[in-house]
Amino acid sequence: MATRAEQKLKTRRALMDAALSQLSADRGFGSLSLREVAREAGIAPTSFYRHFAELDELGLALVDEGGVALRQLMRQARKRIARDGSAISTSVDTFMEYLGNNANLFRLMLRERTGVSKPFRTAVKAEIDHFATELADDLKRFADEKNKPLSDPKVVAEAMVTLVFNQGAEALDCTPREREELKTKLKAELRMILVGSQTMASRQAS
Repeated sequence: MATRAEQKLKTRRALMDAALSQLSADRGFGSLSLREVAREAGIAPTSFYRHFAELDELGLALVDEGGVALRQLMRQARKRIARDGSAISTSVDTFMEYLGNNANLFRLMLRERTGVSKPFRTAVKAEIDHFATELADDLKRFADEKNKPLSDPKVVAEAMVTLVFNQGAEALDCTPREREELKTKLKAELRMILVGSQTMASRQAS
């Protein structure tokens, strides 16, 4: 039984990887067919249904995976921040590492964020909201530790996430040099948001 369960998980993984491998800057998830995904995974099309009810279910699993991978990576970044001390610089570097390793996952989330499928839009929004909520908690904790209050950590987090996702979309098609320049720009923009919130909090307290 354990062997059959392991094989099922392996085939499910192969289907997800097959779908991801066919995504690109020019091709979105909506253009994929169940038959070609199954063929790429090395199984018969009819066997697909043992793992997913439909192709969209596979896509939603990928969205979930993309969000979880990003949150896990940013949690690891917190440990680096605690060691290195630069929250924005470390977070941006970590996010760019995520892009480098998960380009097609991020492309999927970007496209489906404003796509025609409501289930996809809802799933991507939920992942972004999770990410923003965790970031808001981090920002509040860092602000308390440094005694530099923020005007509204949740709004700051949401602004930062929107900026990062937009710049991430641009970074996908950048050359290495252009990506380094974008990272420098992104770090400066995030610091501006942070300092602006600190300044507002200071004025509100006076």
